[in-house]
Amino acid sequence: MQIKTISEELKKKYKTKVYKLSLQTGCSCPNRDGKLSYGGCIFCSEGGSGDFASPLLPIDQQIELAKARVAKKIPASIPEDKRLYIAYFQSYTNTYKPASELYPIFKAAIMRKDIVEISIGTRPDCLPDDILDMLTELNKIKDITIELGLQTIHEKTARLINRGYELETFAESYKKLKERGLKVVVHTIIGLPGEDKDDLLATMDYLNSLNPKLDGIKLQLLHILKNTKLASMYENGELGDSALPSLDEYCDLVIAALKRLDPDIVIHRITGDGPKSLLIAPLWSSDKKRVLNTLNKKIREA
Repeated sequence: MQIKTISEELKKKYKTKVYKLSLQTGCSCPNRDGKLSYGGCIFCSEGGSGDFASPLLPIDQQIELAKARVAKKIPASIPEDKRLYIAYFQSYTNTYKPASELYPIFKAAIMRKDIVEISIGTRPDCLPDDILDMLTELNKIKDITIELGLQTIHEKTARLINRGYELETFAESYKKLKERGLKVVVHTIIGLPGEDKDDLLATMDYLNSLNPKLDGIKLQLLHILKNTKLASMYENGELGDSALPSLDEYCDLVIAALKRLDPDIVIHRITGDGPKSLLIAPLWSSDKKRVLNTLNKKIREA
């Protein structure tokens, strides 16, 4: 089976490998500060799903720290002044501040020669018109991708994980983003409590039906991390086995999802790794190299 991966698509576009720098804006989340609820989604760590992001410093300092972290992955044959990056604002909800506060951060990143694109992780219920106007303006300078945490289309699961918005909110925000020419990547989670293969495929069918077409998707394994509501549910025996697939079972679900997806949708992720210091389960996911090798092998053979 052949899939479009973001790594290969970026390499075609920029004629070299592009590396992602995990950054933050200092935003919180309406699911944490009391606007919707406290504590966030039940799976979200204290780092707001950005546990590998740079510390909250002026953006140029964050970028330099993040570049130092990924330097070991870059061949020494590529000179430093030829290395290209995506500024990925990952932690929490990165449009959950006034546009006037966020604009200088995003603008400083986008104007750097070594930054070729920006990705912004956020929620569909945190995209008011002033934010959309700002993103549209920045998108004229360099490509902006908005990453939306959908996770599932099923309202029962959405309530269980404390997502905090209904599917219609996602649909409305998606339409507004695409009308403004912005690229959209959707995050989905495999192994959510109570969901089976059919539920996962229904989510893929929904994403296929989006018009205009979805640009990309991240398929994420559900991690049970310390100090989360999900960890308490797991320890209390509330989850059953559905949230803890084996590696082979997870691979089968990923392949089923990929086969169902429109082949033009770019695949940005097929798993994910939680911090080993926080990971409770599935423990097999801590061996990232083994997981990716297994997944890639099975995808090639599918």
